[in-house]
Amino acid sequence: MEEVIQKDTARADQKANVPQGALVTTDSSHSSVMSRYVTLLFAIACGMSVANIYFAQPLLDHLSREFGIDHAIIGILITITQIFYGLGLFLLVPLGDLLNQRRLIIGQMLLSMIALVIVGTASTSTILFAGMALVGLLAVVTQTLVAFAATMADPAERGRVVGVVTSGIVIGILLARTISGVLTDLAGWRSVYLVSAAVLLLMVGALWRVLPNVERKITSLSYPQLLRSVLMLIAQERILRIRAMLALLIFAAFNILWTPLVLPLSAPPISLSHTAIGAFGFVGVVGALAAARAGKLADRGYGQRTTGVALSLLLLSWLFISYTEQSLFALIVGIILLDLAVQAVHVTNQSMIFTLHAEARSRLTAGYMMFYSIGSAAGSITSTYVYAHYGWSGVCLLGALVSALALLLWAMTSRVTANKATTAA
Repeated sequence: MEEVIQKDTARADQKANVPQGALVTTDSSHSSVMSRYVTLLFAIACGMSVANIYFAQPLLDHLSREFGIDHAIIGILITITQIFYGLGLFLLVPLGDLLNQRRLIIGQMLLSMIALVIVGTASTSTILFAGMALVGLLAVVTQTLVAFAATMADPAERGRVVGVVTSGIVIGILLARTISGVLTDLAGWRSVYLVSAAVLLLMVGALWRVLPNVERKITSLSYPQLLRSVLMLIAQERILRIRAMLALLIFAAFNILWTPLVLPLSAPPISLSHTAIGAFGFVGVVGALAAARAGKLADRGYGQRTTGVALSLLLLSWLFISYTEQSLFALIVGIILLDLAVQAVHVTNQSMIFTLHAEARSRLTAGYMMFYSIGSAAGSITSTYVYAHYGWSGVCLLGALVSALALLLWAMTSRVTANKATTAA
């Protein structure tokens, strides 16, 4: 298998016309020092792209009324978006190891802009559903950006860079609902997608100026072989399998909280408005930002310890979250702990898997994020079912069980993973 991966190697050839002050490459390793400005730009681009998937969640009532879609069916819109996002992880993200990543990123973002315009101007439900499917498929540009950032970063700072960039993704997810609600109140639901398309166009211009033009030199790797090698990497690399399973569990826990949270907060005795409920996304941002340091700890060799502490905090968070109906302050503490833990593990996971095959970072990202997608979907589906039958206490128990399972998996595999990571480094 190692021969196949080596044969499939994508060698980067950095061109000389890199914008000054953005990325300074080294000929030996094709790595570079990413300025804080460029790192922040990557994070913003990731947050904007992934937010497009989640804008529709608070808009389902508006979409149901305007397009005459039954409430029992309109939820399929979210499901379709997530399904196509999962397809994009497998079909599009690996292309980062085969094609020029600058052109790939710019091309996907331009197509995303067109998809957003289709949604924002949709006149029938068929066009709406087709547009949302395209939005989900093309939103995976976020993962191409993460893999590209990891490739361009200096190895000693790779964890920090990945931490900042992936924080942008989590913040985009958390703030999407808030932004969507505010724009809808101001100018209607269509403005959400049209404004996003306009801002995305500005982001394309900014990225075009700073992204280096790295050509891929692969002569023997076809597209089917590229996709097959994603599955082969999962089969070969134990660290990838373990870290992918941790991703599945932590993002299941993440969605177990966030998917049904609106239900107890909007119901008596709390009865918060949708605007107030959306503000809890800002609370989650606090935890996500605090976790950016996890990448620095991974750079220093503390990835395993960071994971153990974060998963312990994840389990503890459900104790505070269980008191939601008695204390909103307890919920706030629980949200901060949960988002801090999830983001810390996620950053550490990616920092560790990116050491495995420098030439296959896009494929490693695709394999890892497929498990993330499965976990997110499973958490959303199970949490709403459990809430309907067992209430908020049942949701908290489910979240605690999933978190405990993640902690157990880490404890059972930490020594093997630490040894393998040391060898890879």
